[in-house]
Amino acid sequence: MGIFSKLKSALSKTVKLLNTDVRDLFKSSGRLVDESFLDELFSMLIKTDMGVVAAKDIVDEVHKQFRGRVVQFPEVIDVLKFKLKQLMEQPLTPINFAPNNPTIIMICGVNGSGKTTTIAKLTRMFTAAQKKVILGASDTFRAAAVEQLTIWAERLGAEIVTGQSGSDPASVAHKAVARTLETGADICIIDTAGRLQTQKNLMMELEKIRRVLGKLVPEAPHEVILILDATTGQNGVSQAKHFTESVKCTGIILAKLDGTAKGGVAITIKKQMNIPVKFIGTGESAEDLEIFDPDKYVDALFDEV
Repeated sequence: MGIFSKLKSALSKTVKLLNTDVRDLFKSSGRLVDESFLDELFSMLIKTDMGVVAAKDIVDEVHKQFRGRVVQFPEVIDVLKFKLKQLMEQPLTPINFAPNNPTIIMICGVNGSGKTTTIAKLTRMFTAAQKKVILGASDTFRAAAVEQLTIWAERLGAEIVTGQSGSDPASVAHKAVARTLETGADICIIDTAGRLQTQKNLMMELEKIRRVLGKLVPEAPHEVILILDATTGQNGVSQAKHFTESVKCTGIILAKLDGTAKGGVAITIKKQMNIPVKFIGTGESAEDLEIFDPDKYVDALFDEV
């Protein structure tokens, strides 16, 4: 399956929602762009969880271009796509690799967001590019998390550094970076325990891990990536806000996009937080990770509309 086909498949629930709701706004003779139409269009866009601000920007654009006119379905779709691409515009810079030192990537997110699976996907992507990867299992409080990450490491040909159950997560991160330097590995990915963004003591623990990473490699971590479960919708904005305040997130990976009709959440995160979405999860296998391309994302949203 090609990249666009996988993206379209992952967004199928959101596309279906758009396909049904947008078409329902129109009659065969077209539709007058009046307050009633604009209100209905706004409500439909909100259902995708793109957020009030982005939905209002889009509706305002439709109002500006077609006010008082009878329009056909394809005309409005063209404006929706144009405005969304404008809102989502960002450079394609999936990972900022360190120019001289190994690249240190810190992964964070709430419980159940898909961190471990996403780390496996990143590892597969890097090893396929002939990069040597070290994994740091800094989720020291859940034996199952370490076990799962170890299985993935063995399967994908990466080395993993672990610590004793309940040990200091920052010490495991330190050991992983030290091992990366010792072996000349290219990339070190540090897993962290899932935590709610409101748990201040656990957020402080994340801050400590971040500080420790910079002691062995200058400017590390080079990426702090927040894994967001797309099915959480608008709650993802709150997560992005709090995690960024604590550990300065440099990017987002949107996981479980294939399980929700709330595919518009990528739009509201970009609009409100201006944190780039770097990758999206398009399925459950290790291969199901795609570089986020805003234009292709928007085209996929409306491919069947």
